[in-house]
Order: sequence, then C-alpha cells, then structure tokens
Amino acid sequence: MFKDYIRDLKNEFKGYNMQTLLQDILAGLTVAAVALPLALAFGVSSGADAGAGLITAIIAGLVIGVLSGASYQISGPTGAMSAILIGLSTTYGLQGVFIASFLSGCMLIIASLFKFGKIVSFIPTSVITGFTSGIAIIIALGQIDNFFGTTSVGSSALEKLFSYLKLGFPVSLPTVFFGILVVVIMLVWPKKWGEYCPSSLAGIIIALICQLCMNLPVHEVGTIPSTLFPEARLSFSSLQLGTITQLMLPALSIAALGMIESLLCGASAGKMKNDRELMAQGIGNMLIPLFGGVPATAAIARTSVAIKAGGKTRLVSVFHSVVILISMFLLGSLMSRIPLSALAGVLMVTAWRMNDWQEIKTLFHNKVKTNISQYLITMCATVVFDLTVAIVIGVMVSIILFVLNNSHLHIEVRDIDKDRVGKDLKHHHQKTRIMYLSGPIFFGTQEQMIHVLDELDDSLEAIVFSMRGVPSIDDSGIHEFFDIVDRLKVQNCIIKFSGVQEEVMIQFKRNHFDEYVGKESFCWDAIMALEALDQELISA
Repeated sequence: MFKDYIRDLKNEFKGYNMQTLLQDILAGLTVAAVALPLALAFGVSSGADAGAGLITAIIAGLVIGVLSGASYQISGPTGAMSAILIGLSTTYGLQGVFIASFLSGCMLIIASLFKFGKIVSFIPTSVITGFTSGIAIIIALGQIDNFFGTTSVGSSALEKLFSYLKLGFPVSLPTVFFGILVVVIMLVWPKKWGEYCPSSLAGIIIALICQLCMNLPVHEVGTIPSTLFPEARLSFSSLQLGTITQLMLPALSIAALGMIESLLCGASAGKMKNDRELMAQGIGNMLIPLFGGVPATAAIARTSVAIKAGGKTRLVSVFHSVVILISMFLLGSLMSRIPLSALAGVLMVTAWRMNDWQEIKTLFHNKVKTNISQYLITMCATVVFDLTVAIVIGVMVSIILFVLNNSHLHIEVRDIDKDRVGKDLKHHHQKTRIMYLSGPIFFGTQEQMIHVLDELDDSLEAIVFSMRGVPSIDDSGIHEFFDIVDRLKVQNCIIKFSGVQEEVMIQFKRNHFDEYVGKESFCWDAIMALEALDQELISA
C-alpha cells in the first residue's frame, strides 16, 4: 500500500508548476468558504461546540487529505456524523465522543488491512437514498431547539420531539428571525454569486452583521479556541477497559458510517483506492480527538466543490485547512457572536439538500415496490434506530425482497409434437411429457413442482425434466427430486434429465443423485432425451 501511495503521488504531481499551484490555492479558498460555515454548524449540532467543528475540518483536511485514496477527496465534519454524535455526547459526554472516535479510527484501519472497502458495493442504491433521507430528518429534528429557541429533553431525535408535548413550544421571535433570515438567503442567493461567495457563508455573514448591530437576546456560538490544543480533548487516562467496552458499539457505528460516506463520496466523484482511503480515515479519526475534534468523513459537498473549482491535487485539502486555521485565529472573536439559530438555518437547508430528490422522484415514478420499500424502511429505521442498524435492516430487507422476487419457478408441461422434434421417433410418445423448468429450485420453490406433478396422469410412460433454465438448486430441491424419482418409479414412469447446468450437476453429484437415478438418465438436450426414451420404450 505504501509503495502504491508513493507511486500515485509521483504521478499526481508529475509536471506540477506554478499555474497548477495557483489552481489548487484558489480551489482551496473556494472549498474553505463552503466548509467554514458547515464546520461551525456541524460542530454545534454534534453536541460539542463550533470550535470542535473547525478543528475537525483543519486536522481532517491536513491528515486525511494528504493520505487520501484520491487526490480530490475533502474530509471534515458532516451532517450524517453529527446525527450519530448528538446522542452519543448526551449519553457519554465529550470524552465519550473522543474515545469512540479513536476506537472507530482503529476499526477503519483494521477494515483497510482486511480490504473491507468492497462491502459498500453490496449496499443497494435505494438503501443509501433512504439512509441519507433518514439522516436529513435527524439533522432537521436536532436543530428545532436552536432554530426556534425552544427546549427539549431526550437522547434521540424522536424523544426530543415528543418531549415538546410536556414542555410546550415557547418560540423566541429574535431566535426565529435569524434562522429564517439564513434560510431565505440560502434559498434566494443567485447561483452565479455562489461561485464567489457560497450562500451558507453569505447567510452567516449577514446574520452576524445583524447581530453585531442589534445585539438581540439570542444564544450565540460562544468562545472560539485560539489554539489547536483546547482543554476539551481526548485524555488517554480515560481509555479504560470498562469505558472502551461501553463505547464499542457507538464506535462501530461511527466507523461504519465513515466507511460508507467516504467510499460513496469517492464512488460519486471518480476512481479511488478504497482500502487506502479507509487507512487515511482511520489514521485521521485516531488523531482528531487528540486535538478536541469530532469524527470526520469524506464530504461529498466539499469534494464536488473542489473538483468544480479546478483543483488538481490533494493540496486543495491542505490549503482549505490552512484557510480555516487562519480564520479561526484571526476571526475567532467575530465568529463567537454568530447566533446559533443562524447555524441552525444553515443545517435546515443542508438537510433538505442532502436528499437525492432526483433519485427519490425516480423511485416513486417507476413504482417499483421493492425499491420503494427499501427506501422507506431504511429511512424510518435510520430515524428510529441506530444508523448502523438501519443499514443492516435495509440490506437484509433488500436480500429478502430479492429472494422473494426471484423465487418463482416457472413450470411448463408439454406433449410431444413429432413434427417439431425433427427426428424420426418410432414410438408414439402419447404418454410422454416434457416438463420445462426455469428458475432456482430451493426450499421456497420445490412445492411448485409437486403441485404440477400431482395434476399429471398417473399412466405416464416417461417424463423429461428440461433444466437448462435452472441456474441453482439447494439440498431441499435435491431431496425433493429423490422423492419424485421414487414416486415415478412406482408408476413405471421412465425419467430423463436434459440440459442440466454445470452448477446444478455438481450438486447432483455431491448428493450422489446422478448415481441414484442412473447416469444414462442425463442428456445434453430434450431431443437426445427423446431419442434415448424412444429406444427404451420400444424395447420395453
């Protein structure tokens, strides 16, 4: 992996010059303009503070950006990760978040070494879409208090939502003013202006100016650290066995989400070395809590901005981190006055835009019940349960639906038409039938054969099972064939098999079915089977 990394670096920076450097610097500035308000917002929404979000963006951009499996990948705090962390911070505090982040980094490194990156390719698109929509709902629900100035209790988004029934919903008008102001600005901000100043940054700046001028009674971001080593950071003394054991499942959720988000980001943007990306994410998430940051993943929004801005190398990620670092040190006192409801407005719009609306529209327009079910079940499971559990539920539902949709065994029984056979058959074959089977034969479909056989005449002389359309068979299906052979032998009915596929034949041989029925009973096609029957029936 290290040799491949060095080789790719040489290829990436081959012919690098001042013009390319300028492109990377400008792209880094553009990405920083997008990442800065999101880092502030995701830091707050994760249960930490705005400073933690900035530190995460800085360290992730430097460490993960340099080690990344692709030159274009930009990592940092994300909405999906904040949805996990808000409940974790409520239950275990910030030290719990730091420890879980450290453990998740270890898990990602292990996943990289064992090449688990391919797992993401097995997750259906509709499951990913439902997962993303569920996260968007969690983010939006988690920002109700900051947006409206209300108070809720509970460890999950739903618990907080239902707590309003007891606590009431007293709205703070000054707070709502800033939230609505940012939402409106982000929605009406012209796209051509967005090339120079992102709508989220514009909304935050205008809200900040309003607050500086009016000084309304609203909750503000608060102190922004002027150091990369704040007091609230991972303490190795807290890495005790009991605490580690308690946080293994949350850490697994963070690692799973980090793997899914990062690899999907790479898949959507272009070719990427999956296992190296997991290694980079793992190292980054082990280091970030040492600086007081929250877990990071690759971010599709920032990555796409880097590509569109003309970034050429991984230095874009480094420059974006440097810009955020300078902003934190020079503008910390101003950023501390930003109303929390302004950040909530950014997250509300971000949650809305997180949804892949084109994909959702296609899902419901095509009216494919399987895909719609996968989407809705995964979305609901994401809101109600842990995010990792939601992915598992979505994949399991997908497997079950796939099996159900593909478990139909098509059976067609035909008489023998000598004119269509094209061979000079001497026997009349009036009591010979060909049973055409198409589809998998397993415990879910074997009964279909029995029902068809029950409807056949007991006086049949011969039957040919045409199995060219059978791709697979399990033990239950084979045992059913043993019973069928015994039953037909009692009726003095001769049995032939034609067109048996290689995989099915292997299973027959493993269970000694070919010996039981007689190897001469297997023919290449139905015509050869009829010719063999012709001789046997005449001689009989």
